Amino acid sequence: MSARTPRPIPAGGTTLIPVDAFGWSWTGFSAAAARMGEARPGRSWGRLALRLAVALGLVAALALAVGFFAFITVIERAERSAVGRADGIVALTGGAQRVGDAIDLLASGHGRRLLISGVNERTSRDEIVRLNPNQQHWIDCCVDLDYRARNTIGNAIETRRWMQRHRFGSIAVVTSNYHMPRTLVELRHALGDDKTVIPYPVVADGSDLSRWWADPSAARLLGAEYLKFLVAWLRTRIESDPEQSHFAVLIGRRKPVKVVAEHLMREMN
Repeated sequence: MSARTPRPIPAGGTTLIPVDAFGWSWTGFSAAAARMGEARPGRSWGRLALRLAVALGLVAALALAVGFFAFITVIERAERSAVGRADGIVALTGGAQRVGDAIDLLASGHGRRLLISGVNERTSRDEIVRLNPNQQHWIDCCVDLDYRARNTIGNAIETRRWMQRHRFGSIAVVTSNYHMPRTLVELRHALGDDKTVIPYPVVADGSDLSRWWADPSAARLLGAEYLKFLVAWLRTRIESDPEQSHFAVLIGRRKPVKVVAEHLMREMN
């Protein structure tokens, strides 16, 4: 059986050419497809851009996931540093046991004064004494209340002012363990390298973040805190002074702040 020679077909048509004993090649369609690709280069660039965007999205998602697990590991392994004797102690409100543990540190001689930062406007010194009746002497003599701060940036600013007022060079900071990474970022940004910050993380009774994956509320708490930590870390790389922070002003507008003035009890000699 002799091989058949394909008949010529007008331009733009399709020619069948035998490639082997079992198949045919559609040269006409291949040429047409090539001409279409040349006529529409935007489609190729669009597909490339889409693939690049998907790849970058996957890389970003992977980086966020790895960072989140590293963040949790840091929190779980956080240990209370040996405080020794710092110049001052700062407790950030917002979590159970923070104030009580900070007053205990003060009473144990680990600092000369204690600043409780971010106190609610309706919380008086008498209320703090009522919640810590055995520490009234220390609360009356050596505790300063900050009513101005409404977020962690404000805590850092008020801590810096307080340290400058008392000429302190070192502090022990008391806050919840999940809040400590962001607190250290803000404090070190506000205080600079010439001040010493000693972390004293607090774990609330009944709080077990090690099984966060089985507890939706713990997962939400850690997820939100991780995102806030990332924002704080990025912001402190851009802004030079927290008191000039545009971000602080932005988030402060959502929560009107009524400043309640309370004079510090007395300056340390």
